[in-house]
Amino acid sequence: MSAFANTSGGWIVLGVSQNGKTFEITGVTDMEKLEQDLGNTLRSKNKFNVVINPTFQKFNIDGKKVLACFIPSSDVKPVYYNSLQNTFIRTGSGDQRATDFEISALFRDQTFGTMSEKIVEGTSVESLNRSSYNRFREYLKWRNPDLRYNQMSDDEFNRRLKIVKDGKLTYGGLLFLGKNEEITDTFSDFRIDYFEIPGTNYSDAAVRYTYRIDEQENLWEYYFVLFQRLKNYANNPLTIGEMGIGHEDTKEIDALREALVNLLIHSDYFSIMKPRIRVFTNRIEFENPGSLPLPVEELLKIDESLPRNPVLAKFFRVAKLCESGGYGFDKMLEWKKQTGNNVTFETSIGKTKFAFFIDTTKIAKDESDNENVVKNVANDVAKNLTERQQIIVKFMCDLPTITAEEMSQRLSVAQRTIQRDIQALTKSGIVRREGGRSDGKWLIVEQ
Repeated sequence: MSAFANTSGGWIVLGVSQNGKTFEITGVTDMEKLEQDLGNTLRSKNKFNVVINPTFQKFNIDGKKVLACFIPSSDVKPVYYNSLQNTFIRTGSGDQRATDFEISALFRDQTFGTMSEKIVEGTSVESLNRSSYNRFREYLKWRNPDLRYNQMSDDEFNRRLKIVKDGKLTYGGLLFLGKNEEITDTFSDFRIDYFEIPGTNYSDAAVRYTYRIDEQENLWEYYFVLFQRLKNYANNPLTIGEMGIGHEDTKEIDALREALVNLLIHSDYFSIMKPRIRVFTNRIEFENPGSLPLPVEELLKIDESLPRNPVLAKFFRVAKLCESGGYGFDKMLEWKKQTGNNVTFETSIGKTKFAFFIDTTKIAKDESDNENVVKNVANDVAKNLTERQQIIVKFMCDLPTITAEEMSQRLSVAQRTIQRDIQALTKSGIVRREGGRSDGKWLIVEQ
């Protein structure tokens, strides 16, 4: 009963016995008293720490009475019998005693959907990373020009989006746009891990990983760095329509973007576990602390979004970077339609994992090559590179598909200025472009 109440609910059937793999209806005696005793026990706090409201169904099969009792998933968890140590969870077809990590996750789930708009004591608007904040506002004007928030002052913008409340940052505002030192004061060891692993698992990989991203200032900065890297694993073909007009098919990219945003807005940032993305040679895994609010099969049936962090979800929605009507799963499942490769979803107490299977030929660039390039670029005296040009080359090295527009947004520099720097780097033979505008990549020329 504890296990069902702590997970997705379930039926307990009394009056059936099992002999090996065979089940036999044996019936129960005094079914009314049994129903009353069970109901009183479950609805009383003398035994369980919370009230459980079961549903009973009675059956008479060949003259034998069977009592079925449905235990619903509890809104308040953990549910335990007598003491916290008697907290159980359902795994597969069995019940297991919950670990300390799982019990802590169940306690945090009591605040599901509420923590991101609560204020963080000791913070103020000065706790915002001004560069990230300005880029976010500029991005909204470019991506969603008709958005009413674009016309608001900073104070009203912050209040309406719940970045700031009562003069202090909300947890969502801090995570999304805060200064890194302020974030780590509240969320110890704040980071989103990203690893590219040369194998189908750690055991068959020659090295632990060939690439990982550097730590970023906040979630807004993490989003762009992660997305640019993930784009390398999706096709983005240019097709010609009936009117002879070309357009890009971004369904694969959209599926990975939806998974990335899902990880960022559903993570339990108070957990000791950190969100992480691992790219193996046959799949991309998105794993985050925090379980889904409902079983996956139920979420696939509804058109309602149930984010763990609604404030974070709103930031991504106004930027048109995620679905707003609960169709994120459908968009992720497009990956299978487009690539023929499977998509799997797993959720348990304390964590959730999505996996996008990929062709084994899509293997990330080896980190050793990357390091050699960085070393060459570091010798900038001979090439007389400016500080901004060094940063641009580093961007191209880490994110080969990055565009001038995206570099402009990251550096808060006019796109025309970035393009002039790129022209200078190209003319000097330091970088070159391979491929077209939609599917091209930057290559660093070995010096």
